[in-house]
Amino acid sequence: MAVRNKIKVLVVDDSLVFREVIARGISSDPLIEVVATAGDPFEARDKILQFHPHVITCDIEMPKMNGIEFVRRLLPQYFVPVVMVSAVSQAVFEAMEAGVVDFVVKPDVQSPTGVATFIRDMIYKIKIASTAKTAMRTAEDTAIRSPSGKVQRTDDIIAIGASTGGTEAIFSILRQLPSAVPGIVIVQHIPPLFSRMFAERLNSQISLRVKEAETGDYVEPGTVLVAPGDRHMRLKKIGAKYRAECFDGERVNGHCPSVDVLFESVAKEAGRSAVGVLLTGMGRDGAKGLLAIRRKGGRTIAQDEASSVVYGMPKVAYEIGAVERQTPLGRIPQALFECLG
Repeated sequence: MAVRNKIKVLVVDDSLVFREVIARGISSDPLIEVVATAGDPFEARDKILQFHPHVITCDIEMPKMNGIEFVRRLLPQYFVPVVMVSAVSQAVFEAMEAGVVDFVVKPDVQSPTGVATFIRDMIYKIKIASTAKTAMRTAEDTAIRSPSGKVQRTDDIIAIGASTGGTEAIFSILRQLPSAVPGIVIVQHIPPLFSRMFAERLNSQISLRVKEAETGDYVEPGTVLVAPGDRHMRLKKIGAKYRAECFDGERVNGHCPSVDVLFESVAKEAGRSAVGVLLTGMGRDGAKGLLAIRRKGGRTIAQDEASSVVYGMPKVAYEIGAVERQTPLGRIPQALFECLG
């Protein structure tokens, strides 16, 4: 393959050793070319102008200026998709809010297995980032007009699935919903530990009660359950309520948790009382499950191309006939109430 067809990457990290680990590792993929490395954001700025990379990998903790502040200053002037490298920390969500496309957890460099897994994940996310855009981040909120200001049916349920770009998309939707909203269940493709952090962050920022799901949790109005980052989640109807079950299992569509696993259980257990929402992300996870919800009489919504960071999962769902309404991100909360009304 000619060099011009490769994804040009700039690696930014204050550690010379780790810069070399990343550069050498991702260069092993024939579709990726590391065009430059930089030890701090100021050096990176010059390298961006010189080499015009397609994607940047960037550490969060760096001298002179941290990675989050670098992204906040960079993106308004020169959009380059950024994959952040981070320790296990809430800082990754600040990075996502700043405009980072995705993140990879920094490994123990003394662990060959850990480094190999890190490089594999980095290559995968660089390829996704190279297709990403920023339109979603400029989506505008719309006023929510609830039909009656209260839950219409006690067995209504909202199921949401998302991947790349999904943490900010989910926050954008949930923060506009009133506390009277039906119970919500979410699968966001996210590593273990970060799913709990994500739920805790949402819980502190919005009016709804948000928690990482555990087996035995019931889906209550005004409550949001987020699937654990390394376990599938499905629902079981017990009387008029839905109970969450979290379990170990093989990856489905390359993911655990899988949106399809959740959506297919929602279709089976809730039928016409369900609203399925599929958001930004690469791949096809969730498309089959969304179609199952629609075939059972539930309502289905997918994020449109213009507002998606990566228009993959919603696109596949639309193409197979699973999508009843394709909607810009900022209008999804109102579309939800129209479906529930």
